Formats: sequence, C-alpha cells, structure tokens
Amino acid sequence: MNRSWLTDVFAAPKPVIGMIHVPPLPGSPRYGGDLRAVREAVLRDAEALVEGGIHGLLLENFGDAPFWPRRVPAVVVAHITALAVELRRRFSVPLGVNVLRNDGLSALAIAHAVGAAFIRVNVLCGARLTDQGIVEGIAPRLLRDRAWLGANARILADVDVKHSAPLASRPIEEEAEEILVRGLADGLIVSGAATGRPAGPAQLRAVRDVARDAPVLVGSGISAENVGEYLDSADGLIVGTWLKRDGNVYQPIDPARVKALMTAAGI
Repeated sequence: MNRSWLTDVFAAPKPVIGMIHVPPLPGSPRYGGDLRAVREAVLRDAEALVEGGIHGLLLENFGDAPFWPRRVPAVVVAHITALAVELRRRFSVPLGVNVLRNDGLSALAIAHAVGAAFIRVNVLCGARLTDQGIVEGIAPRLLRDRAWLGANARILADVDVKHSAPLASRPIEEEAEEILVRGLADGLIVSGAATGRPAGPAQLRAVRDVARDAPVLVGSGISAENVGEYLDSADGLIVGTWLKRDGNVYQPIDPARVKALMTAAGI
C-alpha cells in the first residue's frame, strides 16, 4: 500500500476529485418523479467538472436524505449503477462511488460491475454517533467481499467522518492508524465537521504523520481561496460544495468555479 497508486490511477501528482451529488432517487422522500431530470443533472455536472480539468469523479446519492444507516434498498443500487454506467461510457476520468450513509458493500458491488476505480466508505472501522443513529464499521465484510469478487476498486475511508461524533474521545491519529492497519483501507479522507466545512490543518497533519505511505485526501471545505493551504499535506482533494453555483451545495456545478479552483491549485 503506497501513495503511488493514487497518482497512477488519476495520472496527476495530487488529483482533484469532483463530487457528483445525485438528486433524490425513486423511493426517497424528495424524489421529484422525473428520472430523466436526475440523469440530465448528473451528466451536466460531470461534463462541467471534466471540461474544467478535474482528474476524477465521485458519484454519491446525496439527495436521498434521510439516509439509511446501513444497506440501502435495491432500487437505489439499481439507479446508481445505471448512472455510473452512463458516466463510464461518456467520460474517461476515473470514477468513484459512495452509497450513503455507509453502504460500502453496495458501493463495491457497483464499482465492480461498472469498472469504477475506487469507493468511499464513511465508517470503515469502529462506530460513530450520527443522525442515523450508531453507524458501525463494515471492514470485515467489505474486505472479504472485495477478495471474493477479485475487485480492483480501492477503498478510501473517512477518519473522524463529518456529520458524526465519536462514542468516546480518541486521538485522530489512533483512529487513522487503525483504519489502515486493521481495516486495510487503501487511503484516508480527512474532512470538516459537515459538508462544505474545511478540514482542520492540524488534524490533516496528524493523519499524514501516521499514514506513512498511504494517501491522505481532504474531503470537504476546499475552495480556490484556501486550496494552497492543503496541498503540502494532502495527497489529493475531494471537492463538491464550493464548485456549485454560489457555493450552494444544492445548485448545479459552476464551470467557472471549477476552472478557478484548478487554476488556484496549479495542478
């Protein structure tokens, strides 16, 4: 396990991965009844990200709140898979999958089916108190599923994941080391307290110090104004909210903001 896999997959020294927040899907409370509109929104955002120079995409069922704490219904898996197939067909950049809140098993199955490069798992090890209740780690089942499938998708795991609290106080570097050594994650993600909020530079450095050769990415709060503060410590960036029109997470991707971020990053 080393940082070089990240560079190899994304063909960039410090890749910037753009979030694709899928609108509410069938079965979720806010679904609008128009699947074509969902598909068009996803493809429009993906095109804006790729044309702006983003190195990869991360597909996530962001619109499905309130989220299931563990496994999602089959209809969600089916529709995310259909969208992932379309993204893989249209765009050549690497694709990742995150199934909220913590259905890494479905994310892995989707990634295996469509040839996605990676998945994101919010709680790989331990347990966190969230708005879905207590969400428990899935490493034992997930890593065995990956071995059984012979899947190539890498696992990026959150440390001190946003929108959650620990059940007991613990240094972030201890959690990070356990996720890598005992959870067998391929890389770590450090985020702020909530969507769009910046990660703490001190937390990022603490995780970077114990991660050794594993890549560490910043998972929230990146903007054109602060991106330079994170590039020394981070091996990659996952960006969503700031790239939206007016920095509003519920708006479409703004192509001008994508270009501004990539220019500021100088990657």
